[in-house]
Amino acid sequence: MNLRDIYIFENLSDEHLKKIQKISFEREYERGDLLFYEGEEPENLYILTEGILRVYKTDIKGHEITLHHFHPVSLIAERANFENIPYPANAEFETNGKVLVINFKTFEKELLKDSNLCFNIVKSLLYKIKILDDVIVQNLMMDAVTRTAKFIYEHEDLFISLKHNKIASILNMTPETLSRILKKFKTRGIIQKDGGTYKINREELKKLL
Repeated sequence: MNLRDIYIFENLSDEHLKKIQKISFEREYERGDLLFYEGEEPENLYILTEGILRVYKTDIKGHEITLHHFHPVSLIAERANFENIPYPANAEFETNGKVLVINFKTFEKELLKDSNLCFNIVKSLLYKIKILDDVIVQNLMMDAVTRTAKFIYEHEDLFISLKHNKIASILNMTPETLSRILKKFKTRGIIQKDGGTYKINREELKKLL
């Protein structure tokens, strides 16, 4: 992948891009592979360049609580690097994917003086705060129907591609609850099964948000 196509590097000089090339490499992952696990100490800066990555935590009962799905191109868990803390969650590939792996110590020492780079990293960190806000709102202030409608409206591709038990896990509800809600949506004509996919009435779905 061309480094200049990665948004945090787009304004860097050719000299800085050459430095990044020297301290980085691309690694391939298969579906189900872990990029990192909760409590692991960070050594590298990760940038997702291909595939879908799920970040999740596990509660005391062993249930997985999905925090977010990341799509290319995304910085992953950079806060752990900058604050020098263990990863606060697990990251698992939902599909085959690729990650640009950057040696963080060298990156921090030689490249973080660039103001454009720092600004783009701050934007990425602010986006992560928004993700956390969305998780809090979704789990504390939305009922199951609204959470399901919001997920389908914002992540139609995942709704079509993921199994229902996986979606239920993402929405922090039982598969039985999700099944009942989807049945209601079908009855109201909000979603319709169409072969191996779904037809979704986005206007009707939006009324539930």
